[in-house]
Amino acid sequence: MANIVTLHDKTTLTAIGVISGTSMDGIDVSIVSSDGQDTPRFGAGASYPYRDSTRRELQALVAEAERALTEPLVELEAAVTADHLAAVERFIAEQKLDPAAIDLVGLHGQTVYHRPEQRFTRQLIDGPAVAQALGIATVDRFRHADVAAGGEGAPFAPLYHRALAQALEQPVMVLNLGGVGNVTYIDGETVIAFDTGPASAILDDFVLRRQGRTYDADGALSASGQVRQELVAGFMQNSYFDRPAPKSLDRNDFHRRAQVVEALPDADGAATLAAFTIESVVASLRHVPDVPKRWLVTGGGRLNRHFMAQLASRLGVPVEPVEAAGWDGDALEAQTFAYLAIRSVKGLPLSLPGTTGVPQPMTGGRLNRVG
Repeated sequence: MANIVTLHDKTTLTAIGVISGTSMDGIDVSIVSSDGQDTPRFGAGASYPYRDSTRRELQALVAEAERALTEPLVELEAAVTADHLAAVERFIAEQKLDPAAIDLVGLHGQTVYHRPEQRFTRQLIDGPAVAQALGIATVDRFRHADVAAGGEGAPFAPLYHRALAQALEQPVMVLNLGGVGNVTYIDGETVIAFDTGPASAILDDFVLRRQGRTYDADGALSASGQVRQELVAGFMQNSYFDRPAPKSLDRNDFHRRAQVVEALPDADGAATLAAFTIESVVASLRHVPDVPKRWLVTGGGRLNRHFMAQLASRLGVPVEPVEAAGWDGDALEAQTFAYLAIRSVKGLPLSLPGTTGVPQPMTGGRLNRVG
């Protein structure tokens, strides 16, 4: 087991990162070795499901998210923690890792309420309990210091993106097409990050309502329809797109305005929503100093051929999945919190004024010792 006294003395640390996103469809786990600054080395990644009972309880809580402001949620946090612990144990066993060679486990936990304007964020995970069960130090509460200092508390991946991109031609833009789109602009020490607008969620929800499918596979439905450009132009009049970075969105912020597509045929509605996503990504160029030489795309949207083709056409530079740079798009978020756990122990910033709006570079995370 890692000796906690030596953590601060070791140049390179090895950490396992663990996160479950807002979709709650799985617990992602990966491993990273780094000194917290130079290009990290990452290993395999895997995803493990929640127990059905845990997922149901989480979904019920998210439906009444304000409960997370005041309720202790002891039983639910214990269930989330047990599922995270089981995921880490399975990962260690399946990857045939030596627990003694693992210095840290970075536990993001499950976000159930995030209101930075109220200086409040809550992620369910019992970091001390996981540390004791594994016999490995853990780091949790990554977002708390940032939010308490007036930051957005998100996004937290940009500094990991910067570390990975050190050898790439810059400026480079990393685009995450998850439920919401967000970007990291990297040019040397300059890092700017913010949410761009709707991404997969608004299209997925439309396709589910209209056709009972959970997503537009390969963007085939969107590619087959006619874009109603006047509707896209109307969507883009939203003041959000002119607001300076950093800035962030909720998953559903544009859903009500986009209801006008309900009057369209399925293919045209999908095409119009996809075009809205593309235009919102293009609009992100208003808020960065130079035109990126290359875009690297992560998140589920990188698998949407229509998104990728339209982005390449509109942006006029290479637009590729992050795998083209040798990264692992499925494990990137888990790797982020392994890397940030290392930075936390070393007292290095986890967020910057240009990434979350925090007043100054902000350290964070809570170190949970063993024993």
